[in-house]
Amino acid sequence: MATTDFPPAIKALRTTLTSIEAVSDPTRLQEKIAELSEAASAPDLWDDPEQAQQVTSTLSATQAELDRVRTLAGRIDDLETLAELALEEDDEDTLAEAEAELSAIRKDLDALEVRTLLSGEYDAREAVVTIRAGAGGVDAADFAEMLLRMYLRWAERHGYPTKVLDTSYAEEAGLKSATFEIKVPYAYGNLSVEAGTHRLVRISPFDNQGRRQTSFAAVEVIPLIEQTDHIDVPESDIKIDVFRSSGPGGQSVNTTDSAVRITHLPTGIVVSMQDEKSQIQNRAAAMRVLQSRLLLARQQEEAAKKKELAGDIKASWGDQMRSYVLHPYQMVKDLRTEHEVGNTSAVFDGDIDAFIEAGIRWRRAQDSDA
Repeated sequence: MATTDFPPAIKALRTTLTSIEAVSDPTRLQEKIAELSEAASAPDLWDDPEQAQQVTSTLSATQAELDRVRTLAGRIDDLETLAELALEEDDEDTLAEAEAELSAIRKDLDALEVRTLLSGEYDAREAVVTIRAGAGGVDAADFAEMLLRMYLRWAERHGYPTKVLDTSYAEEAGLKSATFEIKVPYAYGNLSVEAGTHRLVRISPFDNQGRRQTSFAAVEVIPLIEQTDHIDVPESDIKIDVFRSSGPGGQSVNTTDSAVRITHLPTGIVVSMQDEKSQIQNRAAAMRVLQSRLLLARQQEEAAKKKELAGDIKASWGDQMRSYVLHPYQMVKDLRTEHEVGNTSAVFDGDIDAFIEAGIRWRRAQDSDA
């Protein structure tokens, strides 16, 4: 016997999908795909490789978004047919299959619905992520490297192109800091909820007495600037230093002074870049990241002014947003949303979608209450 009343359940699925379509607007997506397809077929597209990659990645992401909506509509239709057949024939195996598909569609609709919550000014942007080791010595540096791998694996799982822009290696193990781009629309909207202080608790592999160690790492997420942004950075406001790129343990990996460090004198913001092979390319990449950070700083300043005018100046994120506990038990818990899982290995292997979705819903609830 069926444990699910399928007609109202399927009606609820269609209602949710309709609300998603109202926001995602499949007609608009089709028009955007047509424009991007025309741009992608231009014979001179690859004369500017960076622009070409932007066009092709945006086209791929937009097509995937449209396909997700269309596919779910088809799956709901198929589910309705399957459920009717199962009920008519009173077939337990088919009923079980229908219930499993109902559960799977609900899960996929929930994930797609989260996208409709990304309506912030910069949510649709690509993202620049910086991870910095905090308190905890060599364990913190190792933790920073674990987080870098976690986010790169998350991007890889989704087929999102990434580019590591800068890495600063620690003396014994791990990273002092690392900066990378995720070059796909809505990367900032998704990953902005990952910004904050992350804490790791484990038996330190670097402690010969096997003691438990707590270490911290900071994650910064900023939107990548676009040509339409107006962030003026006068030459008099920056200091530029050049140096040789280096690998783990300080080992030189470049025999020329191609790496670039830009210091923004008014704010003290420092950006280093050593991924590209030429000094000119590294300088351009560093300026792009600097402008992105200045853009976010301007946004935060404006938001702070609005909160002050409203009489609410409380911090919204706090000093610690997520704990990764490997000893004496295994658990990853987000302290804002209360979402937690016991499979720490999966999380460090990039399985963080549930945390991101819970964070986006939590942020929307906070904004609604403000």
